[in-house]
Amino acid sequence: MFTNKKHFSAAIIGALVALSIIALVLSLVKIEDVTLPPTVKYGMVFDAGSSHTSLFVYEWDSDKKNNTGVVSQSSSCDVQGKGISSYANDPPKAGDSLRECLDKALKIVPAANQRDVPVYLGATAGMRLLREQNSSAADQILAKVAKTMREYPVAFKGARILTGEEEGAYGWITINYLLDSFTKYSPKAHTWLHPEAANIFGALDLGGASTQISFVPKSSVINWNEASKLTLYGYDYNIYTQSYLCYGQNEMLKRLAKELIAESSSSTRVDHPCYPKDYNETVSLSSFHTSPCTNQSDPRLALGDRNVTLEGRGDASGCLAAIKKLFNFSACGQRQDCTFDGIYQPPVSGQFIAFSAFYYNFKFLNLTEGQSLATVRATIEHFCSRSWADLSSSYPEENPERLPKYCANANYILTLLLDAYKFNETSWNSIFFQMKAGSADVGWTLGYMLNLTNMIPAEAPAQVKGHIPSLWAAAITFIILTLAMGIVALLLLLWV
Repeated sequence: MFTNKKHFSAAIIGALVALSIIALVLSLVKIEDVTLPPTVKYGMVFDAGSSHTSLFVYEWDSDKKNNTGVVSQSSSCDVQGKGISSYANDPPKAGDSLRECLDKALKIVPAANQRDVPVYLGATAGMRLLREQNSSAADQILAKVAKTMREYPVAFKGARILTGEEEGAYGWITINYLLDSFTKYSPKAHTWLHPEAANIFGALDLGGASTQISFVPKSSVINWNEASKLTLYGYDYNIYTQSYLCYGQNEMLKRLAKELIAESSSSTRVDHPCYPKDYNETVSLSSFHTSPCTNQSDPRLALGDRNVTLEGRGDASGCLAAIKKLFNFSACGQRQDCTFDGIYQPPVSGQFIAFSAFYYNFKFLNLTEGQSLATVRATIEHFCSRSWADLSSSYPEENPERLPKYCANANYILTLLLDAYKFNETSWNSIFFQMKAGSADVGWTLGYMLNLTNMIPAEAPAQVKGHIPSLWAAAITFIILTLAMGIVALLLLLWV
């Protein structure tokens, strides 16, 4: 076929050159398009609140490091019964209460991956209160919870009580992570973008035993603590975060009842302005001793135990006035950088997500963002004026223990947001009441897991991104083939 060796060698060299060019073109094709699907990783966090416990299961692709928004919530499970702090007299039941949700969660995770799944439990205000009242019982509950978790084929990472400031900060991280406020990858620009500071949201959380506010102030803030300084994706955030123990809605209701009874002296029948007319509730004075929020002695209350009947009056203005007495606003004087009890807070700025009990109470009353403050007040006042017979017939599916509390809860939310946090007619419209961002629930759990698994780096994404895999592979392939072609060509020339 070839007339001499020179023709043969030339053909060989030409073929090698062609093969090299073809290999270079093929290697430039995105390798990601032909690789196996990425491995899915999972993480679990128990939110052990004061009134109930929930388990959240998260998942993400293992090959998408530092990709904001990659973490999604795959499922959630509400633990049956009350919060783990209610098991102070029977700690083993705290651990046993978690089994049903753990069993359900493990059905989602492939068996081969289960031992690599990090599982955390964070306890909030209910356990903070129990630790104040009975630290030994709190420790025993955490120990029994840990014992139960270690029986499962997961990577249990510990059960601990969060501080109020941690709870607030992790909720702030969750919101802004889910809303792509920290950083966002642009496929068109092939780079990471840092949104404007105006896109950072504040967080408003109302639980059963505490409430938290977290946001980035406009002006410089004094009295910083280390927990308020965060470095995320190469940017520093100085956030103000404050937690108020005993100012969750359940503890507020107990404090309100105790105050109304104390004001009525020794009467066994007491008017309750926040309860609907014709609704009665009987409480014992001894029940106030179960929480540090209401356990303080009051000279207006006679010693000993007795039952007192709270009689609903459906008085919206009287309800609001009674709730305001639960706050020590006078300690702030005329200062605008103060909430109550003399506690410093810079002026609120930016947009806020109000979740947990903020959201659930306003959702029940059909109150949404965009409604004027006047409309909100009128809606609450109308609801408070309705009789118990009217409410119970209008909401037959609502929990009969929860239904008479909405008037007090709504007025409490107004007092907290307007009088304490100092939102006004204008800034009110910057509050968005919602419980989800994308497909994930808003709360502290996602921020907690992201922090403990180092899924949010302190460095900017561009500094840790590395090479684009397809281009890197193309360069390596071209170099190897070029070297091989040169060696073969040299051997052929020596042979000729």
